[in-house]
Amino acid sequence: MLGLIFPGQGSQFVGMGKVFYDNFSIVKETFEEGSDALKKDLKKLIFDGPESELTLTHNTQPALLLVSVALYRLLKDLIKNEKCIGAGHSLGEYSALVASGVLKFNEAICAVQKRGEFMQKAVPVGQGGMLAVLGADNDNVLRICQWVEETTKLKPLEPANYNAPGQVVISGNIKAIEWLRENYKGSSLSSEIKAKFIPLNVSAPFHCSMMMPAQKEMEVVLKDMNFATSQFPVVQNVTAQDTDKKEEIRQNLIDQISSPVRWAQSVINIQKNGVQKTIEIGPGRVLSNLVKKIDSSHMTTLNIENIEDFKKLEELF
Repeated sequence: MLGLIFPGQGSQFVGMGKVFYDNFSIVKETFEEGSDALKKDLKKLIFDGPESELTLTHNTQPALLLVSVALYRLLKDLIKNEKCIGAGHSLGEYSALVASGVLKFNEAICAVQKRGEFMQKAVPVGQGGMLAVLGADNDNVLRICQWVEETTKLKPLEPANYNAPGQVVISGNIKAIEWLRENYKGSSLSSEIKAKFIPLNVSAPFHCSMMMPAQKEMEVVLKDMNFATSQFPVVQNVTAQDTDKKEEIRQNLIDQISSPVRWAQSVINIQKNGVQKTIEIGPGRVLSNLVKKIDSSHMTTLNIENIEDFKKLEELF
């Protein structure tokens, strides 16, 4: 079985996908379809930037979806004889669901633009943030968050992304995050927990309870969308499980906005389904690197960043 993984925010860069746009008509057609759906020149935004515009959440999300779907369409004929299972990191879950046929591309790209708008306005700039916690396991990261909340009464501070063993992102009140960075020592809790903290340059505290206003708005959007039968299973962020029940898929997408991304658990689930190869379908190698940290002994990771990568995939399949 082949794993298809789709990246989320943080993987974008100005010029992503251009080499494939210049060489393959299916990619060009997908760019045109996405731009028509949003009534916006996405090609100019993605290829010319500026970066400051591309990194705005309401631009990043449709741009990443567009590039990922275009690359999947390019690969589709190559892997048509492969049994597949998909997963996507946060926004990437929408890309996976478009690839699997659950969501229509033109509807999904409009939905994720709104998703970006809702998530950005849910919390005033400067009130929330995100922090990578390195070196602590999942249970201890949760203990650290609870300790900060109980000690400072500043809430929320919650796990947001379980990216890999010893690599968890927390999200919430910016004052709680600042207090943690200034006051935490390994001996702060009853048992010593060593951890390194790296602040993330993000515009909002994604995947925590501060996103509930965005979740409520996104629920209205998703309730009006048609969900079709999946052509291959997609492991979802909220449960780290796949389901063929349309209403469960819809509800998981709704809940995803304020719930943690269980990426490490999702990759383990994919591996248990018999996956030995994964292809990261989208810009960059963020997810490929995480897969290596999660389970390098059972899975190899492939990418499609340039024409040489595409030729290797042609030979492989």
